[in-house]
Amino acid sequence: MKRPIRWILLWFLAAAASVAAARIKDIVEVDGEWRNLLNGWGLVVGLNDTGDSSQPSAQVLSSLLRKEGITLPPTLLASGSIALVSVTAELPPYAMEGSTIPITVAAVGDAKSLQGGQLLQTELRGFDGEVYAVSLRTAISTASWTAEGKTGSSMTKNHPTAGRIEDGATIVRSEISQIIQTIAGRRYMTLKLRKSDATTAERVRLAVEKIFPNSVFVESAGIIRVRVPDTVTESNVNQFRAQIEQLNVDVDIPAVVVINEKTGTIVVGGHVTILETAVAQGSLVVKIKEQQFVSQPIAPFTGSATTAVVDDTSMGVEEEEGYLIRVPQVVTVSELVEALNAIGATPRDLIAIFNALKEAGALQAEIRMM
Repeated sequence: MKRPIRWILLWFLAAAASVAAARIKDIVEVDGEWRNLLNGWGLVVGLNDTGDSSQPSAQVLSSLLRKEGITLPPTLLASGSIALVSVTAELPPYAMEGSTIPITVAAVGDAKSLQGGQLLQTELRGFDGEVYAVSLRTAISTASWTAEGKTGSSMTKNHPTAGRIEDGATIVRSEISQIIQTIAGRRYMTLKLRKSDATTAERVRLAVEKIFPNSVFVESAGIIRVRVPDTVTESNVNQFRAQIEQLNVDVDIPAVVVINEKTGTIVVGGHVTILETAVAQGSLVVKIKEQQFVSQPIAPFTGSATTAVVDDTSMGVEEEEGYLIRVPQVVTVSELVEALNAIGATPRDLIAIFNALKEAGALQAEIRMM
C-alpha cells in the first residue's frame, strides 16, 4: 500500500471554464488614487535599560531639549532608557485631516527592546518633503517579550525591537486624489489591472461596454481607459465608478506551476496541462541491522575457550517496486492530481517530475521557483 502523499497541492478552478469570476473593483486600481508612504525619525523614551548604548539617540534628545530651552550635552543623556527609531505609516486615499492612522516603529540603533517605551511626537513626511501626519505620544505594543538570566542566558518571543501603534498618528494634511483626467477635451477614468493580462483587459472592456457602449479603449495589457459620459457630473462621479467596479469579469489564469522547495508547497494553475507521456518512480532502500549476541562454547574438549559478546552486522539492499505508468493528456488539475497520486510521489519527487516534464516539453506551463 502506498504511503499518503505528504505535500500540499493547491489549484484554482472555476465551475466550468477554468476561469475565476471577480468584480472589476477587486482586480484593478484607479489611476490618480494612490497611497502615500510616510516616514519620520523619532525617539522612544521610558525603556527599562533596553535602549541604545550609542550616542545618536542622545544627540537627538539633546536637540529636542534645546528647542525647549534646556541645554544638556549628549554625553550626559546617553542611557539605556531611550532609543532612536524609524517611524513609518501609509496615508490612504481620501484620508481627512484630523483622522488617525496606524504607525510602525522600528529601532535603528542597538536597542534590545522597545517594549514599555513611549514614542515622542514625530513628524511624518511624504516623498515631497511635506508633513502629512504627526505621531501621538503613546505606548508601543511589540507583542513580544525578552527575559535574561544572571548568567547571560536569554529568551525572546517575537521581535521586541519593532512595534505597531494603532491610531498612532493624526493626519494634518490630506491627500488629494484626482481620478478623472481630461485628454483632448474628453474626460477619462483609467483602470490599471493589478496583474496585467491582455485577455482579462479585453473582458473588462466587453463588460463595461454593455452599460456604456463605445466608451472603452484598451491601451495595453494592463491599462483600460473609460470615457466618462457627458451626462456624468462631478457630483455623481462616484456613482459612475461604482457601476463599473461592481461588474463581474472572468479573470484569465495563466498556466503556471509555482514550487516552493523549502516548504514543499506546489501551486498549480487551472490551465496547466501535460501531453501524453510516461513517468517512472522508484527508489533504493538500504536496511542495516546491528545486534550483539553471546558466544558460548558448548563442544567438548574446549577448556581454553571463553564466553564472549560478539558483534554481528547484517545488511540488506532492496529496490522498492517502481511504477511506470502512462499519463494521458490532462485537461484539468484534478486529473493531474489523480495521475500524480497514482505513483505515490513525495514532495521532492514531484519537484523532479514537474521539472522533467517541462524539460521534455510535455508540461504546458511555466515553472516558477520560490
